Amino acid sequence: MTESAARMAGEANKARRHAMVLHVITRSLLYVIVIVLSFVFALPLLWMLVTALKDDPDVFRLPPVWIPNPIRWANFPEALTIIPFGMHLLNTLKIAVPVVIGTLLSCSLVAYGFARIDFPGRGALFFLCLATMMIPFQVRMIPLYIQFRNLGWLNTYKPLIVPAFFGGAYPIFMLRQFFMTIPQELSDAARIDGCSELLIFLRIILPLAKPSLAVVGLFTFMGSWDNFIGPLIYLNDAKLYPISVALRGFQSEFWEKHLWQYMMAASATTIAPVIIIFYLAQRTLVEGITVTGIKG
Repeated sequence: MTESAARMAGEANKARRHAMVLHVITRSLLYVIVIVLSFVFALPLLWMLVTALKDDPDVFRLPPVWIPNPIRWANFPEALTIIPFGMHLLNTLKIAVPVVIGTLLSCSLVAYGFARIDFPGRGALFFLCLATMMIPFQVRMIPLYIQFRNLGWLNTYKPLIVPAFFGGAYPIFMLRQFFMTIPQELSDAARIDGCSELLIFLRIILPLAKPSLAVVGLFTFMGSWDNFIGPLIYLNDAKLYPISVALRGFQSEFWEKHLWQYMMAASATTIAPVIIIFYLAQRTLVEGITVTGIKG
């Protein structure tokens, strides 16, 4: 009996050690795969940064030079001098900030109606709203251009800003899904106390929806910051160009003079604000995407 128990205990310990070793190997393989894939995705960004720090001979050297020698930090101020970076950065903010404000205002109101107010045809209207996501911008591009031209809005920021105040299907969908996770009892209690739907929306729903609002605001800001085709179509004056269109305009000059290190330096400076904002807001971003209810 004692020998049998000892044998069983030994087999159990052996099985535990085997399971632990298997777990360690599996986790190690997963980490290796994640590191390799992360490096593959980060390789273009790394190459851009490396090229931005090279001098003229190293840019076109084969095989490629991954460690610049010497490291030329002066490429950044020189590139930003060739491009009126400050003006174009300000133009980008003039577009991005109002777009974020308009998207949050309009989409949160519409999402609240779809999520918390029961009215006839709500499901059909919500389906119609989602169906607009299946229409690509290339299909709407010419009709929108003609419409904005008839309104006299060409060569202004209005075609890029005003539509944001009329909602968008994807932000409405995201906010609606979050609003539906908030217990209906909170709204019912507020109605008993005499609150209108607008007060319920402002005092109860919006304070609880800060993570989802942050996610929508961040996605909207990134999309507006990187928007290229819209400003290219509606703007004719180079002084009004955002940084995305301005970089494309200066690309020919960099190409003719073989100044790719300046192009990479300007591009790295352009994407730096988005990366910084994303890094600072990543906790809120993850929380807003994964949250499914109220804490506590």
